[in-house]
Amino acid sequence: MPEGPILVTGGAGQVASALAKAPSVVRVGRPDFDFDRPETIEAVFRSVAPRLVVNAAAYTAVDKAESDVEAAYRANRDGPAALARLCAESGIPLIHISTDYVFDGAKPEPYVETDPVAPQGVYGASKLAGEEAVLASGCRAIILRTAWVYAAQGKNFVRTMLTLAKTRDALSVVADQDGCPTTAEDLAAAILAIVRRLDETGWQPAYQGLFHAAGSGETNWHGLALATFEEASRHGARVPSVAAIATADYPTPAKRPANSRLSCDKLSRVFGVRLPEWRGSLARTIDEIYATAPP
Repeated sequence: MPEGPILVTGGAGQVASALAKAPSVVRVGRPDFDFDRPETIEAVFRSVAPRLVVNAAAYTAVDKAESDVEAAYRANRDGPAALARLCAESGIPLIHISTDYVFDGAKPEPYVETDPVAPQGVYGASKLAGEEAVLASGCRAIILRTAWVYAAQGKNFVRTMLTLAKTRDALSVVADQDGCPTTAEDLAAAILAIVRRLDETGWQPAYQGLFHAAGSGETNWHGLALATFEEASRHGARVPSVAAIATADYPTPAKRPANSRLSCDKLSRVFGVRLPEWRGSLARTIDEIYATAPP
């Protein structure tokens, strides 16, 4: 690996913020680095002269993407494609973050990297297009599909539940969508472990392509809500009742996969990396929330 900093895109996003705590990371975001302004991509890349890039920038408003198609594709396909071309020209690796939403959720078992993709909405389709563009660029690409990301800061399911609990005695949460909750801190730690492996071994052919990187274990949104309130109760938070409902009872513009569970065995096999069990990571995140930014 050449000398130089690690360029992390994504501004104040959850994963970018977690990565920014590491040494030698240069984090960039709007307005200086903006996928909607293509000229900023190369300007920042040349200025930083990175040895590796982590692309954590994305259009993640899943429902809004259904009516904001062009913006979703600019951020999730065109921007990563431009970044990948620059990495290819410079001969440096790109770690690109993708999503479980590239799958339709119909498979009864956890998804592996070779399973057929079939996104059900614009967000998933635009992220899949981004994967394809990155791979087509010829750059040294590690694409990490993750799922259900949350952090102590930012807008996410866990913080939304805690905020709602302050004023509501009863909530209803979908219980027929299964997945692997993933903290931004755990994902960032996994990315940095991959970077260390690259530093140790140099680029290897086995590193190229798709990997799943999500928290170990599984639950559903209702289960995640119950666990969130159980952990928050240790800090004196109000605990509402939480009714389990079906997806059909909570219609949204974008269809969500019923099964978002990701098998991360390949990541463990190739890089020796496995993210922690989700329940313990949730407890640590709740502790951080009440220590630093309570709802």
